[in-house]
Amino acid sequence: MTRNSQTLIKYVADAAIQALYCELNLSPKPGLVDRYNSGSHHDMNYQTFCDSIVALTPFFSDYVRLGFEHQGDLEELFIQVRDVGVCAEKAMLLATKGINTHKGANFSFAVILGATGYYLNQEPGLVFSLQDIEGIFQIVQQMTRNLVDKDFSNLHLKTKLSYGEKLFLEKGLTGIRGEASAGYPALREVLMPFLREQKTTDEAVETQFLRGMLLLMSEVEDGNILHRGGYDAWLQVKGETKELHQANFDTETLHAELVNYDQVMRDRHLSPGGTADLLSLGFYLAYLEGLITNFGDSTSCLKHVSL
Repeated sequence: MTRNSQTLIKYVADAAIQALYCELNLSPKPGLVDRYNSGSHHDMNYQTFCDSIVALTPFFSDYVRLGFEHQGDLEELFIQVRDVGVCAEKAMLLATKGINTHKGANFSFAVILGATGYYLNQEPGLVFSLQDIEGIFQIVQQMTRNLVDKDFSNLHLKTKLSYGEKLFLEKGLTGIRGEASAGYPALREVLMPFLREQKTTDEAVETQFLRGMLLLMSEVEDGNILHRGGYDAWLQVKGETKELHQANFDTETLHAELVNYDQVMRDRHLSPGGTADLLSLGFYLAYLEGLITNFGDSTSCLKHVSL
């Protein structure tokens, strides 16, 4: 591997790590850990998430490198990054004393960073166009095209089902597996088009991502809300956040409304963790695509990772 390729791999991995810090610092996020409080979580706080990100950091380069060096079947690449992801998850849980902070984000970044690395080896470059981002998503689809069938194929033989497995059987909801195997439509068709339309400036990054958060909450399947509150609670949150998003508040009013809604979510013990994972991926893709070039002092990310 050349020095240039090593630099490229580090650049991409660092962008993903920075994206995790940016999602953490994005505030206020209803029901989620942010700069203001721990949301609906009593077992974790801001420092827990920082410890988790530090533990995950070395594995992100591994995901990119696996993709960059891979030749052959892309489903085999998925198996490889998933295996490394299991090790990363163990390191995360060790750092957080058993608290699940980034399990979903780690899974998605493993897949998308692996796909990014594979794409870079075919089409090297540091600045990605919309076409390049779409190319990465197409690779993700090829990597995970049989994931739902493989993971849910023998549920009738199991004596104990996870909540996600029960939702699949009862409601046909496929969770993060379905999102990955479809090439992340929540990102391709919802968040990224919204960010492109907003023509986000560095000064408005936090506000635009808060608006993007509400948009995601109003449209996507959020496994964390489903797990904590059930199907009806998820539908209720979708309706409420759709109203908040469509109101198109000015920045000051938006922050006030989100602070109020944070209390609502905390009272219900609900947390949109699936949305948080997608937001971190959105930060990563927006940076690569050049939609944002600086995350600003409000998110305090640049002090953690220097690109």
